[in-house]
Amino acid sequence: MTAPVFATLGCRLNAYETEAMKELAEQAGLDGAVVVNTCAVTAEAVRKAKQEIRRLARENPGAAVIVTGCAAQTEPETFAAMPEVTRVVGNHEKMQPETWQSLRAPDFIGATEKVMVDDIMSVKETAGHLIDGFGRHRAYVQVQNGCDHRCTFCIIPYGRGNSRSVPAGVVVEQIRRLVDKGFQEVVLTGVDLTSWGQDLPGEPRLGDLTMGIVRLVPALPRLRISSIDSSEADENLMQAIATEPRLMPHLHLSLQAGDDMILKRMKRRHLRDDAIRFCEEARRLRPGIVFGADIIAGFPTETEAMFENSLKLVDDCGLTFLHVFPYSARQGTPAARMPRVPGPAIKERAARLRAKGQEVLSRHLRAEVGQERSVLVEGGMSGRTEYFTEVHFAEEKPEGTILRLRISGEDGARLLA
Repeated sequence: MTAPVFATLGCRLNAYETEAMKELAEQAGLDGAVVVNTCAVTAEAVRKAKQEIRRLARENPGAAVIVTGCAAQTEPETFAAMPEVTRVVGNHEKMQPETWQSLRAPDFIGATEKVMVDDIMSVKETAGHLIDGFGRHRAYVQVQNGCDHRCTFCIIPYGRGNSRSVPAGVVVEQIRRLVDKGFQEVVLTGVDLTSWGQDLPGEPRLGDLTMGIVRLVPALPRLRISSIDSSEADENLMQAIATEPRLMPHLHLSLQAGDDMILKRMKRRHLRDDAIRFCEEARRLRPGIVFGADIIAGFPTETEAMFENSLKLVDDCGLTFLHVFPYSARQGTPAARMPRVPGPAIKERAARLRAKGQEVLSRHLRAEVGQERSVLVEGGMSGRTEYFTEVHFAEEKPEGTILRLRISGEDGARLLA
């Protein structure tokens, strides 16, 4: 039997789900297929998915090609029309054991039903298949899926469905198992993480889950939260930031823009001053906390002055890590019908934002030199500080350990120790 070939595009949640699919495929005895887990966040992501499918089909002649993920969910016909593709599987279906049983060769090769994609909006549960151990020393735990918001640029709710949460007790038990296996750090992941709990009895909040984890899993050395919507940060989450040293002092914020008119046209739930206030408050509660952020360059109707407001937001919020997206129209979203910024202007603004990102990262790296930091060793020669800053070691360190190290220098991209 030949092990299936898996390829993942897009976010950490996709990477987590690919690990779950590997287990499901192995349990089902799937033989020699190619599985591509796609992303739909931009039109470029869909183009890359098609490119990857063609490449893997060439490299694995005769293998069944199964396409799944967000792009498969939102554009099943696009992928079904590709001659290389054998089956298109939806985001809900990909996490079901029976799906992989039905995909087991040779059962499905001659099947007439090429598309297995149902209405994602009808799905009420999440995390039907939790995995223990994605990553080697840092584990990613899916606590939430889907999104109830409808930002005008975003196709993801149509790929992931409405928000649904994993109950706190299930999350805590999984983290206990991960700690027992030797994991030193757990990262909570989801599509809209700060909406966690709104569909559960009593409507708990992300802060309640965070406080519960640190209280009920005292052996967990480090807890990290992935991307959040700062407008939905609850009181207990802020309390956890202030009082829990095992909650890492690094947050990635879904900001998207720094101009109020653009934020309104994006249908975001915050304005520019709200983002600045959140960062100031978090920094007051946890001095030294660092922020990453997503920012879109060239959103429809964005003028140069509006873009300058986004550029200035980097300093006004004190951001350290930027994830820059050149705007890419997604068919079926309201923003795709708005007056567009010319392509060269989008490209130029994205380049300026990335240059600003390098500037603030360099500033952060320089400030870290001479400091003593707690570093989780991920590979023999690299690790990450509590601030999620990458560190390169002069000599090999024992993997999976947390070491207190003095930062001796930086090379413009990472710290040296």
